Amino acid sequence: MIYREYGSTGKKISAVGFGGMRFEKPQDIDASAEMLVYALENGINYFDTATFYFKGKSEMIFGHALPELKKSGKDFYLSTKSMAKSPDELRLDLEKSLERMKTDFIDFYHVWCVLSPDDYAHRKAAGVIDEFKKLKEEGLVGNITISTHMKGSEIRRLLETEEYDGITLGYSAINFPFREEGLRAAAAKNMGVVIMNPLGGGAIADNPDEFSFIKMHKKQSIVDAALHFLLSDKSITTALVGFGNKSHIDDAVSAVNSFEPYTDAEVAALKLRIQDDFQSMCTTCGYCDVCPEKIPVWAFMESYNHLMMNSKYEAAERLKWHWGLKMDELDRCTSCGRCEDACTQHLPILERFELLKKNSAG
Repeated sequence: MIYREYGSTGKKISAVGFGGMRFEKPQDIDASAEMLVYALENGINYFDTATFYFKGKSEMIFGHALPELKKSGKDFYLSTKSMAKSPDELRLDLEKSLERMKTDFIDFYHVWCVLSPDDYAHRKAAGVIDEFKKLKEEGLVGNITISTHMKGSEIRRLLETEEYDGITLGYSAINFPFREEGLRAAAAKNMGVVIMNPLGGGAIADNPDEFSFIKMHKKQSIVDAALHFLLSDKSITTALVGFGNKSHIDDAVSAVNSFEPYTDAEVAALKLRIQDDFQSMCTTCGYCDVCPEKIPVWAFMESYNHLMMNSKYEAAERLKWHWGLKMDELDRCTSCGRCEDACTQHLPILERFELLKKNSAG
């Protein structure tokens, strides 16, 4: 296993982290908890969950595993999150997390699911960010971090004025243009950088033929290729993989163990290949952000990717939980075509809008 410094915290984190939102059998607490123990045995030491994963059951699984994790004598770190909109709500969230996880301390506590600059501003004005700082001063949490779905330029602007120990953001071989500016801004401030959705929300692993163009070497599996792309960026601390079973852990650990850093030229070539070959699906580059009606076109197009590969349920859920949007926002569309003119991939955006609306209506 490869370990990297988490920003300036002095902690070394495994290059692959354990994401606690994809247990195949969350109702089986014992079997799910055993996965955490198995992951630690295989070198993974960063364990991430959140208050709402499986309606709190994920945190309960973590708590069930905690005694065995401690018995190992190995260093490991717990991460959870709150999307609280008030200080009181934040306190309540933390109390529930500590109770479920059977601990009195959280190593990494996230300002969770920041969807827009306005969203963040509202939380800050309500005193939520100051309350996070109080929790740290009281010794209840070790590091204050932020988890966001904002685009790169918005992340950069936020980090120009706000101080965090680390950031968790969505970034992968198929959407890197959308948040790269934010990732670079975090790295410039020596923050820990945790990548969520490194496999494109499961899309890459579930569609190996569709995404085979991200492979740089014949012997790579599709999971290898996706993780090697990220590991080649030294500013990334860890790639947070959602594990459903032990075989998923094996695949991720194998990818780390087989990793050989790409050269700068290889990374540049791969990025060009992705932009050239990935024409049928949106890469969320953000150039379509020209809508006079303020429709976040890129979010709908990224959700359309999931419609192409999965079910309408997957696309609708992606839109709701990843982007915080509702389909009826498309009702504002006047079909002016500015987004299509700006699209570097020349995608039929307006046609895809109609298909999304049709599928969401059943």
